[in-house]
Amino acid sequence: MHGSPTQGLLGDAMATVSADIDARFDRRLRVPDDPRADLYHAMRHAAIGGGKRLRPLLLCATADLFGVSRDCSGEVATAVEAIHVYSLIHDDLPAMDDDDLRRGKPTVHKAYDEATAILAGDCLHALAFEILADPDTHADPFVRAELVMELARASGPGGMAGGQMMDLVAERMTFDLATVTRLQQMKTGALIGVSVEMGAILGRVPPEGRTGLRGYAHDLGLAFQIADDLLDAEGDEAVAGKKLRKDEGAGKETFLSLLGIDRAREQCRMLVDQAVQHLHGYGPEAEVLRAVARYVVERDR
Repeated sequence: MHGSPTQGLLGDAMATVSADIDARFDRRLRVPDDPRADLYHAMRHAAIGGGKRLRPLLLCATADLFGVSRDCSGEVATAVEAIHVYSLIHDDLPAMDDDDLRRGKPTVHKAYDEATAILAGDCLHALAFEILADPDTHADPFVRAELVMELARASGPGGMAGGQMMDLVAERMTFDLATVTRLQQMKTGALIGVSVEMGAILGRVPPEGRTGLRGYAHDLGLAFQIADDLLDAEGDEAVAGKKLRKDEGAGKETFLSLLGIDRAREQCRMLVDQAVQHLHGYGPEAEVLRAVARYVVERDR
């Protein structure tokens, strides 16, 4: 990732945010000396180490545009990542995607058991809102309330969880391109979009001032999912750290099955270019956000 100055910038930013998020989870998930120990071990197994930390990076990089302290944005980014990690734990369960591998290590229900995995996901979901509602995270109750509202919307039936339900239904129904796009905007795009939105909320940017950032996040979310489909079709499981070629086996329609590989790759690049263009009102301070968009089409995991 250090082939160019931009890639070096992104690599450094990713490493810094990843280390920060790991440290924050480590502090919050101290293992108690009581019968809940396995629950905490399971949460730590899922939350600490591995993963791109793309959502925390987007949140922190957006907040950086407006001079928000990293201590504040880091806490809010931990809340978003807690939601993301909970969703992965539940998504990997036998009743959902039934996966054995995540981020290069056994999934939580494999490392522990199904009941512990369900509870670990539940607890990370609760932790996210505990962090956002804490006055130590942000002194302004109106900012805290808006953060809670936006993350709840992005996580629920109108966002990530609704998209996951559509994804389950996709195994027994044929979806057209518009429906697949909506599914992915909810399942994957909602949490990416809210990461950027929450960074702007921390920067006290009024809703009407977030148009460019919202356009960036929208196009980035779709590009990310198309790239994910390409990775699923062409990637190396050992590098990706998870099982690939699942959607094809489940008979689901994807961007690839509907567009073909060449058109999908072309669409992905176009969306990345559009995402970068949405940031035209910002200068060098938005270079990490631009680098994230370019990284989406180049990633191998």
